[in-house]
Amino acid sequence: MKVSLIYLFCVILVPQPPTITHQSPKDYIVDPRENIVIHCEAKGKPHPSFSWTRNGIHFDIDLESKVTMKPHSGTLIIDISGGDKAEAYEGVYQCTARNEHGTAISNNIVIRQSRSPLWSKEKIKPIVVQEGVSLVLQCRPPAGLPPPIIFWMDNSNRRVSQGLNGDLYFSNVVTEDSRSDYICYARFPHTQTIQQKQPITVRVLNKKHRETSVKDDPAEERRPSFLVPTGSTSSKMVLRGQVLELECIAEGLPTPEVTWSKVSGELPTKRAFFQNFQKTLQIMDVSEADAGEYRCTAKNRLGSVHHTISVTVKAAPYWISAPRNLVLAPLETGVLTCRARGNPKPTISWFMNGVPIENAPTDLTRKVEDDTIIFTEVQTGSSAVYQCNASNEYGYLLSNAFVNVLAEPPRVLTPLDKVYQVIMNKRALLDCASFGSPLPGIRWFKDSRSSVLDGDPFVFHENGTLEIPVAQAFNSGKYTCVATNSFGISENRVHLEVKEPTRILKQPEYKVVQRNRNVVFECKVKHDPSLIPTMTWLKDNGELPDDERFIVDSDSLTIMEVTENDKGTYTCIMNTTLDQDSASAQLTVVVLLFTTIFLTSVLCPSAEKPDAPTDLELTDPGARSVQLTWIPGDEHNSPIKKFLIQYEDALHDSGTWHNLTEVPGTKTTAHLKLSPYVHYSFRVIARNEIGYSLPSQPSHQYKTNPAAPDENPSEVKGMGTEPNNLVISWKPLTGLQSNGPGLQYKVMWKQMHVDEKWTSVTVANVSKFVVAGTPTFVPYEVKVQAVNNYGHGPNPAVIIGYSGEDLPVEAPEISRVLVQNSTLAEVNWRSVPAKSVRGKLQGYRVYYWKERSLHKHNGHGHPHHMEQQTLTFGENRSHGKLPGLHPYSLYKVNIRVFNGRGEGPASTSQQFETPEGVPGQPAFLRVTDNNLDSLTLEWGPPHEKNGRLTGYTLKYHSGESARNPFNNSNELGHLEELTVPANETSITLHNLKYSTRYKFYFSAKTLKGPGPSITEEFATIMDTGMLLILWHKIGTFKPAFLQPMASRQVDIATQGWFIGLMCAIALLILVLLIVCFIKRNKGGKYPVKEKEDAHADPEIQPMKDDDITFGEYSDNEDHKPLKGSRTPSSGTVKRDESDDSLVDYGEGGDGQFNEDGSFIGQYSGKTERDTVQGHESSEAPSPVNAMNSFV
Repeated sequence: MKVSLIYLFCVILVPQPPTITHQSPKDYIVDPRENIVIHCEAKGKPHPSFSWTRNGIHFDIDLESKVTMKPHSGTLIIDISGGDKAEAYEGVYQCTARNEHGTAISNNIVIRQSRSPLWSKEKIKPIVVQEGVSLVLQCRPPAGLPPPIIFWMDNSNRRVSQGLNGDLYFSNVVTEDSRSDYICYARFPHTQTIQQKQPITVRVLNKKHRETSVKDDPAEERRPSFLVPTGSTSSKMVLRGQVLELECIAEGLPTPEVTWSKVSGELPTKRAFFQNFQKTLQIMDVSEADAGEYRCTAKNRLGSVHHTISVTVKAAPYWISAPRNLVLAPLETGVLTCRARGNPKPTISWFMNGVPIENAPTDLTRKVEDDTIIFTEVQTGSSAVYQCNASNEYGYLLSNAFVNVLAEPPRVLTPLDKVYQVIMNKRALLDCASFGSPLPGIRWFKDSRSSVLDGDPFVFHENGTLEIPVAQAFNSGKYTCVATNSFGISENRVHLEVKEPTRILKQPEYKVVQRNRNVVFECKVKHDPSLIPTMTWLKDNGELPDDERFIVDSDSLTIMEVTENDKGTYTCIMNTTLDQDSASAQLTVVVLLFTTIFLTSVLCPSAEKPDAPTDLELTDPGARSVQLTWIPGDEHNSPIKKFLIQYEDALHDSGTWHNLTEVPGTKTTAHLKLSPYVHYSFRVIARNEIGYSLPSQPSHQYKTNPAAPDENPSEVKGMGTEPNNLVISWKPLTGLQSNGPGLQYKVMWKQMHVDEKWTSVTVANVSKFVVAGTPTFVPYEVKVQAVNNYGHGPNPAVIIGYSGEDLPVEAPEISRVLVQNSTLAEVNWRSVPAKSVRGKLQGYRVYYWKERSLHKHNGHGHPHHMEQQTLTFGENRSHGKLPGLHPYSLYKVNIRVFNGRGEGPASTSQQFETPEGVPGQPAFLRVTDNNLDSLTLEWGPPHEKNGRLTGYTLKYHSGESARNPFNNSNELGHLEELTVPANETSITLHNLKYSTRYKFYFSAKTLKGPGPSITEEFATIMDTGMLLILWHKIGTFKPAFLQPMASRQVDIATQGWFIGLMCAIALLILVLLIVCFIKRNKGGKYPVKEKEDAHADPEIQPMKDDDITFGEYSDNEDHKPLKGSRTPSSGTVKRDESDDSLVDYGEGGDGQFNEDGSFIGQYSGKTERDTVQGHESSEAPSPVNAMNSFV
């Protein structure tokens, strides 16, 4: 039977075999400068005793004067401070913890001393090479423990790179590579020391300066070849869980580019990274699936070369199921399981109390079956600690698990009569922690023991806790929990009190108060009388000012004589031990400008600014202080309110005055606190109600002595700019803050959670320092201390910074896309592991775009990509809505995670379809044929169908007539409605009224319903009889030349140009009548025939002023008759440039009206080609000639 160990650990005097709780790592490298501490901690009842073995032999601590064991612990402390060497204590250590119930053992702890040997002295000859050839600079660092970290300064690019062995490889050299300071550095992490190799000098000769001593010929462009590895194939073995690093560094000219592929599969994109300009392939957390052949290819424009690396993955043992502690009652059955995997397959070995199980005493209740031990009907006194060892050639696992056989009656661990208090409608949890062997069952009772609590509203947890999800007042009372097993019974009482919630009944109200008035905020609260309330007031979410004007009572806040600084938001918070409530109100302070102006102008009519103070004197000099006195100037009828004291620092900031302090206007002395290493000069400025005076004359100079800095730089930050660096920045101290000469900054850092000392560097005249070679986005402790020639500043505060971020390597997984309607969808995703972000997760970017419409004939089968939309969501989000979608379309969506460095890879794009929506407006609606009683309409389908069209709806009604369309709602005809199939594009409407305007409303529809309508107005052909009658009224000319055509939309009688034409004709008739009347009174005649004979060509012979005839009419002249033009003697009217002259309309022409209602047809009549016929006929060919004949 398994028992939760939390109960066992909480019970006093319950027997328990030892359990190892803390031990040093298996491979323990120690610092030779510090004492060696080998940890071994264990617990048990009774507390265990400890012993050690070294290299398999008992390690007698009593015989080792330098070795001590911590009290009540197995931890060893080896003191090497007296000159002893740590290497004398190297070896394999193992800790044993035992008590009367069993023995537990630790791992084998291998102690080795860290080593950072010096670089061997060597004289390196300068290397002379021809431009273009390849070059390898060897590093060959000393072997350290652990191995050092190798780096070259500022030498990494696509052409020059560092190999995994530390050597520096040049694919080809250029003249700029000539340097004398190629230095290989080795950093030993345990001792925090950096050693460097002797500088290497490289001279690169170009082709113009080729020396005969150079062995290499000038290198021309060439195909790539590999510098490392050599040959065409190689092999690599890596252990499961480690990092696989493969490199291919090629030489060639131009510089080759390297690419990678897996021959028998694909690279694991989420765990594979390219370093060193693609020359190194890293695969993190290697698994067996990563075994296989990897190919690197180096290529330039002259060719390519390949290398294949065969990777084998082995595995040290790793747990599938480690054995777990068992607590069994007598005669119960239990199982210990020890399952591990590895390559090769691990060997499982069992031990009991540190002894191989085959050598342990025989126990008939125990049976070992490979990786399992089965216990049947265990007996009291058979408790022991069992060890499972799973090992192969690459490592081992060791796990302790005890089997504790106990016969224990139940014990309730929750304190007796414990009181639980909760607020009404909140959750109540009543504990009943218990222990027993066998595990006891728990029952709950309320008040009396009459019935067991069961079902709603109660929830019973496995650990015995009783939950009331929504506590009410009637749930208050005494509760009893009873624990029972085969060895006995135990019970406990607890009490539940359900309290009234705290509520603010009267909230503080918004206040507008005049300055210097009092204001009161009320905050009346109701709370449970058994709870002690505490009223707290806040101003702008902070504490109230420490001012006696603020008076806090039990249910109010009073502010006396408010000022402008008192404006803000005031919040009252009522706290009890169980809950709280709060409310806020705004305070606005106003100033009566009229009062201020009145007091200033009436009471102080001649007030002016004060005069400057005089006679400044410095007394009582100190190391960091001085006394300043002065004599005030004239106040000019306005009392001085304050004096402002300023200083100039001639040493650091000459010519600039800074505010130092202020004193009341009643004082003429100030005690000034000064800073070290400053050359002070002081001046004083007085201020009254009117303003500031002029500054006083400066005091004599006062110099303070230098001292160590009083403060450190502020705004210290640690933030990487590259994946492998940490930029530590700060705000430098000013000259005034430096306190002395020689200001420098001691920059210190160390990686968090890593047992290492602080690394430091001292810099000057900078505000940042770059730490190179850091892991990607790990926390660092950083501090910056100010230092000058007189000492160090105070101990700086530690801030937490992070090394540089790298792009995320894993994409979120889209779990589902929920289409909510035709224009909105919701996408859900699974977050990425924090480790794969490689930086601070800032959020998710969702990209989505329309692939195409779902219409079968859309775009002839070609996808129609729309502009990609982007939405950004916070790092805590796992879903987001996609608005603005097009109905009945196919969309794609993918998601990327981003940090401060940028975006990671995109997730696999997922498709989704939007359902149908209502269609858009039809593309157009027009008339293709109209008659007296019918109209033929034609339309285009909507540009945005948004689904499968199911048809069209046509609605229309008529106005009263074509002359008066839709100007009065009472005149509208009955609204007709027709349904048209989706495959139709035209319709003819019959039985319409002639000369009538109709209004049409036309819309398309899908299964989702109708879309918006397109609205147009059209008219049937008008009745021509009206125009004919009008022409008969004008004169004797024939009406046949005015034959109006049918207009599709407009009534000619309502058009402005037509009304103007009729008015012009009537005016001409009136003028003719007046002229005729005048002539007859004068006795004159109308020598028309004579004038025609005398002026056969009106273009050559101009008319005389007394020849009164009428010119042509044009509606381009504001509908007025033209002046000064005469009719030709031929009887025809000369055609002018106007297109609207009545003379221009031929007899055979068809008049018509265009769609906007303007008259564009032609009237029949004589044109210029009929001029000859005009001489032979007395019949007027036009209305104007008809008038001439009439006159």
